[in-house]
Amino acid sequence: MILMKDIVRDGDPVLRAVAKPVSFPLSAEDKKLADDMMEYLVNSQDPDIAKKHQLRAGVGLAAPQVGRSIQMAAVLVPDNDGKIILKEVLSNPVITRESLRPAALAEGEGCLSVDEDVPGYVPRHDRVTIRYQDLTGAKKTLRLKDYPAIVCQHEIDHLRGHLFYDHIDKKHPFNIASDAVIVQ
Repeated sequence: MILMKDIVRDGDPVLRAVAKPVSFPLSAEDKKLADDMMEYLVNSQDPDIAKKHQLRAGVGLAAPQVGRSIQMAAVLVPDNDGKIILKEVLSNPVITRESLRPAALAEGEGCLSVDEDVPGYVPRHDRVTIRYQDLTGAKKTLRLKDYPAIVCQHEIDHLRGHLFYDHIDKKHPFNIASDAVIVQ
């Protein structure tokens, strides 16, 4: 079981490295990593389990965040009522299409690997198409918008060695294009 002590923190070089592609069939170690990352997300979104194990809630967790520099990320995205709308482990994800219209979370973004609050809008694309492989190696495509699109872009950034605050305008952190979608 992944705990907060297992999450790599900002400053560790693995978070700034470009992750290596995952090869298929998955090794037993990579399958376990995928299961453990998804288990962390499920547990972190359960108030009782999260409190018991002192887990910070998460909707995404990338392999570099647990010290493995491979292109794998788990996402578990609920809607506003808590119903899961996206549950997937993405291997070797690539954004193949992106909208011109930007989007950002109203409250800004956070990250399990970044302990301090970094205020500001994180400009993302409102809509993205992602090509990836599932745990069997099958090639899949996801078309996402708004919150799920933002979550997946955040996780794919981890696989490219980027952190969310890299996107914040340092001089004017709450500046964003006038046509941007502000996701609540």
